[in-house]
Amino acid sequence: MNDPKSIILELKKAVVGKDNVLVMALLAILARGHILLEDIPGVGKTTMALAFSKALGLEYRRVQFTPDVLPSDIVGFSLYDKASGQMVYKPGAILCNLFLADELNRATSRTQSALLEAMEEGNVTVDGVTHPVPDPFVVIATQNPVGASGTQLLPDSQLDRFMVRLSLGYPRPSDELELLNRKQQGNPLDDVQLVADSAGLYEIRLAVDSTFVDKKIFDYVIRLSNATRSHGSVLQGASPRASLAVVSMAKAAAWVQGRDYVIPGDVKLIYPATVTHRLILTPEAKASGQTAETVVSDVLAHTAPPAVRA
Repeated sequence: MNDPKSIILELKKAVVGKDNVLVMALLAILARGHILLEDIPGVGKTTMALAFSKALGLEYRRVQFTPDVLPSDIVGFSLYDKASGQMVYKPGAILCNLFLADELNRATSRTQSALLEAMEEGNVTVDGVTHPVPDPFVVIATQNPVGASGTQLLPDSQLDRFMVRLSLGYPRPSDELELLNRKQQGNPLDDVQLVADSAGLYEIRLAVDSTFVDKKIFDYVIRLSNATRSHGSVLQGASPRASLAVVSMAKAAAWVQGRDYVIPGDVKLIYPATVTHRLILTPEAKASGQTAETVVSDVLAHTAPPAVRA
């Protein structure tokens, strides 16, 4: 299966009016990244994750994070087996293809770290024994930006491990009406069909990996990153990990559009979703009403793209 349009069409059966978010999430999955959904409750985050799991044939698990969720609930634990006289590993919830970490900011910092280690390393370690996570492995974590009482907000070093930060937001009235109508006919998720299995996703990722990136594009990405670091409103700019993420996302964007090479437009398309959550603004910039989004827009507007064939 090499048609990204068919994936999006299946996802749209369950998620109404959020095509841009679906595309960005799909690009992150194809680029081997993880997704942070920063949004209020009830706008369809879980539905979106379930739709991806059905369309891509991914084993799905969800954990509602609370302060009493332990690291062992996520990564697993060892239990003594009388018959064998040995410690036997009991897998945690994270050993799946698509893991939804709901309200991750409500977990303790230890539990957050256990999850983020698995995201970064691709394995979990329990009692000194390393266990690989399945391949493919995608984390979709949610964070409520409004209800911050009793939460452990992710520090910037952990935010940097998510390839993109997305927000579904409230639907338009016409889209909400369409959602209500669909619900009267049953659960829209039941209509989502399998488009690609794990093997198909593996092949797509290989194709994305092989997408050509000209040195001029590398230079463009570096200049954009340096522009965030020297921007007067920014206290902490885009990290080298951000530059790597931008290139990976741009390659996925190029493949989805049917090209085997990256153009500056691919970088511009994915840059806001890939970089804004990695920036820390100065107190003065925040006080004046600036946001990471306005800074990124300014950086894109004032950094000249290279002349690369389209």
